[in-house]
Amino acid sequence: MDGLIMNPAPGERLLRFVGDRVRFSLRLPPETARGARALLRTNLGKGDRLRQEVIATHAGKNPFSIAFWRDVPLEAQPNGEWTVEMPLTDVGFYRAKAYMVAPDGRQVWPEGPDAGISVHPSDYRTANTIYCAFARMFGESKSARATRNATLEKRLEKLDARGYTVIPPSGKLRDLIDELPHIFDTLGCRILQLLPVNPVPTTFARFGRFGSPYACLDLTAIDPALVEFDQRANGVEQFCELTDAAHRRGGRVLLDMVINHTGWGSTLFENHPEWFVRRADGSFVCPGAWGVTWEDLVELSPGYVALWEEVARAFLTW
Repeated sequence: MDGLIMNPAPGERLLRFVGDRVRFSLRLPPETARGARALLRTNLGKGDRLRQEVIATHAGKNPFSIAFWRDVPLEAQPNGEWTVEMPLTDVGFYRAKAYMVAPDGRQVWPEGPDAGISVHPSDYRTANTIYCAFARMFGESKSARATRNATLEKRLEKLDARGYTVIPPSGKLRDLIDELPHIFDTLGCRILQLLPVNPVPTTFARFGRFGSPYACLDLTAIDPALVEFDQRANGVEQFCELTDAAHRRGGRVLLDMVINHTGWGSTLFENHPEWFVRRADGSFVCPGAWGVTWEDLVELSPGYVALWEEVARAFLTW
């Protein structure tokens, strides 16, 4: 409705942190303000209930209820505005919109979509410098100016032509542990972001010598190339060694996961080919961007509820 002025404006997006407060206001048209009141319809503070609703309804078995929405009264101010200040207590993405209730009970809403509030953990408000690490590159060659050996490459090309698979030595997760004093103490970073650590193709549909880290073959497995042979610890346990070491230094670990495509021959591709995008002729689709097609990847189709559950299990596993 013309004359209703909401702040934050309809459609505006805010980034805030747990512990912050957000002030909402609504200015009513002077000719209709007498006898009217204002409310804020929002799902702020309903994070747990909202997540329960998503889990319960994602398969379309039950429609979304309005149980996680509430109307919060705004208070009239001397300057003609109606305001309310809301504490942010839960991580998540929330929506809010103020509206007027006319004296006759009619609801009058500002034009435009809800305002959105993305609430992040308070831990990431400050001291949040990220160090992005590709564990594969932390081996013997990590300080080399150039890693390409022309003589060796000619020998490898001959093996390639005969159908052999040649995988160069890789840095290990434990090699990255040795770098944590530099990352956290010397550089002062507080978040270690890991490129995907999942297995990648080593035979067909392999990108480069190693295979692209984004051509994931198993969402919950560790790439064997990143693991030392150790009869006391498997790949997942060595990954936990890295995360534990980061936590002991007051750091956090962010893990890059790929969920909109996999590499060819992945466990999902072999067990559930119906979850992948196909053309009219039945061929699988490779994703791409910026005019480039990534032919070592095969694109997932997001419309399958069972796929959502599989990806959710992977997130919960990590």
